Amino acid sequence: MQNERENLPGRLDKLGDTSPEEFRRQLHEVADWIADFRRDLECLRVAPNNKAGAILAALPVEPPEEGEPFEKILADVDRTIVPGMVHWSHPMFLGYFGWTTTAPAILGEMITAPLNVNAMTWRTCPAATELETLVVDWIRQWMHLPQEFGGIVYDTASVGVMHALAVAREEAAPSVRKHGLVGAGAPVFRIYASDQAHSSAEKAAIALGLGEENVQRVSTDAAFRMDPRALREMIARDLRASFKPLAVIATVGTTSTASVDPIPEIASVCRENKMWLHIDGAYGAGFAILPEKTSLTKGWTEADSIVVNPHKSLFVPLDFSVLYVRDLERLRRVFTLVPEYLRGDTAEARKNYMDYGIQLGRRFRALKAWVIFRSFGREGMAARLREFVRLANVFADWIKSDNRFELVAGASMGVVCFRYIGSHGSPGRASPAARPHRGEQAVVAPHFANRPNESKGDQLNSEIVEKINTSGRAYLTHTKLHGRTVLRVGLGNVLTTEEHLRDAWELIRETANELKSEK
Repeated sequence: MQNERENLPGRLDKLGDTSPEEFRRQLHEVADWIADFRRDLECLRVAPNNKAGAILAALPVEPPEEGEPFEKILADVDRTIVPGMVHWSHPMFLGYFGWTTTAPAILGEMITAPLNVNAMTWRTCPAATELETLVVDWIRQWMHLPQEFGGIVYDTASVGVMHALAVAREEAAPSVRKHGLVGAGAPVFRIYASDQAHSSAEKAAIALGLGEENVQRVSTDAAFRMDPRALREMIARDLRASFKPLAVIATVGTTSTASVDPIPEIASVCRENKMWLHIDGAYGAGFAILPEKTSLTKGWTEADSIVVNPHKSLFVPLDFSVLYVRDLERLRRVFTLVPEYLRGDTAEARKNYMDYGIQLGRRFRALKAWVIFRSFGREGMAARLREFVRLANVFADWIKSDNRFELVAGASMGVVCFRYIGSHGSPGRASPAARPHRGEQAVVAPHFANRPNESKGDQLNSEIVEKINTSGRAYLTHTKLHGRTVLRVGLGNVLTTEEHLRDAWELIRETANELKSEK
């Protein structure tokens, strides 16, 4: 048996791990693989053209009985995994909010993996706890938030909003912690978010027992921003119906158009009704590090909680999201619950992050962010974000110059929404969507319903996205605005240049022409 162990592929050292010498050799092999992958990334298809189940069919059904050499595993990554991926780091990936993987990010992840700590309490890893405190405070300073806001790292903004609403729920009904939402006197809470806000609002309501139907969607203006007047009317109606307004979720950078809700006006409504104000800045908050974008932060100091996703706009790899709460003790009071077997780990009067959420085990996420922030600095990140904004405006100008397309919302941050309209545009002029609205974001084209065959236009725009993505030459996503299908480009990759964007624009026009000629 001992001889069999010693002869296992990969040269495992008896019952222990790979020998240091062999591990060093494998690390060099992986380093070369990563460098080659990044060098050759642009030569790959952006997305596979596989049928569902093709990857699964290429892999063994039964688990391995004996170990295999690392070289064989890495070869299978090359042969099966990489060709079956959507490459979010490809410079022609323009879907969702864009994505980026930088060299410092990869190095940060590589350093984190061998440390493999559980950052649940200060005692289980003082460095992880204190570095998280530091990194979260750096971001707070960049977001221009006062010191009374404390933060914690979660995986995503969806988890952040759930925790924020849990605090709002307990402060509005303290008995919920022990007894739940039971009894004849239990309030029926209402949560308000715009019709453009993220679906995490409903998921949080489901998880917290508040009910999906109690998330009320507030109408938006022509620039897809929450209408404060409609919010007031909805709250007044719910009060008359004996509902209890609990919270408003305002968004800085909506999922479809990157629109920014009027935070100061919404904050005023929350003050009047003693409601919790949560700001979903998952995408847009990161742009506040730009001096020219500090207007984004108007009204933030009046919020009860704010979520920021550095993995969307501050170059940190997925997953890394920060929830800020005005007085973080409010969050701790809701979630602290220390079992006896951990009491020895919490004796010090120090921050134990397990007390600030439902998770006990926690990754050392702060290390990769620390590496990235030190590598780029604020100026380096700001320069890259500024380039995303510039490219978005360049792309919007190209759309305006082609009468077969129209902007459906003005370019905002790194997002551009547009629509192929064929021959319905006016040559040489921007569509109404491109006209500025009160000096801010451009408004949506108001004439959707007045053009013939809009449903056929929806189908054609969907087909443009599908054909481009199937080609593997680029990757786009679509969204729905005012019930119409529109194309959407998201810029967030440091590898994407104006030349790449020009290639994507030519591909979009070429694809639209081909599909139009087939009709």
